[in-house]
Amino acid sequence: MILKSGKLFAAFALTMAAAVVSIALLKLVGPDWSRFAPATCTETRCFCEMPRTGALLLQPANSLSSLGFVFIGFLMILLARSRDWMSAFPPSAASILGLAAIIVGIGSLLLHATLTLWGQFFDVLGIYLVSGFFLVSALAKWRNIPDRRAMIYYVLLCIVLIAILYALPEVRRWLFAVILLVAIILELVFARPRRSFARTGYYAAALVANIVAFTVWNLDQRGQLCAPESLFQGHAIWHLLGAVALWFAFLYYRSERPVR
Repeated sequence: MILKSGKLFAAFALTMAAAVVSIALLKLVGPDWSRFAPATCTETRCFCEMPRTGALLLQPANSLSSLGFVFIGFLMILLARSRDWMSAFPPSAASILGLAAIIVGIGSLLLHATLTLWGQFFDVLGIYLVSGFFLVSALAKWRNIPDRRAMIYYVLLCIVLIAILYALPEVRRWLFAVILLVAIILELVFARPRRSFARTGYYAAALVANIVAFTVWNLDQRGQLCAPESLFQGHAIWHLLGAVALWFAFLYYRSERPVR
């Protein structure tokens, strides 16, 4: 897929605008983040990057790298709204995936900027929105569920996940892993054969990027790839690779062609 420079520039401009607005809102609330309940990760380790005490962005590298998700989210939406959209993947679904990606990026920025419980909520919210999308998309394609009904299922699933996130924030990681694993199995085993001419190589690239990203995340979390005061952070690489993986997933969905 060839990307026009105009859409790339527009996505970049929108990303910068989102960053400016986010930082402006953070200034209204912070930078004394100790006034708020801390994220649950502070009980063990909120990744390698050393928090800059008193700073507006406690973890600048981890915060700003989250904008990678925002960029690809805006790019998805811009492409979905273009006149040359020729995919069987509905533009509305592509826009929802793009919006979910933007929420992932903004939520991640809020978490790493503040290391607060409310920042963590928004961080995990975006992750649930994306993984829930993958799950419902695979289920809908496998069972031939109409788009409108699939949208209802997606909204209901998101409501349940948000309720669990609010009531039981400590289960966030394993629940995300379960949803994502089930979504991958459903997609590859049941949904993929029903996607006309979809390019599986894109999906494989997304999986590879995610595997590498998780490996880096794990090394960062364990302190094996760690320089606390550096702007080069393993968790920031995790963000950027995660954005790349999400982009490849989008390309996979977009590669499906209508049955003539």
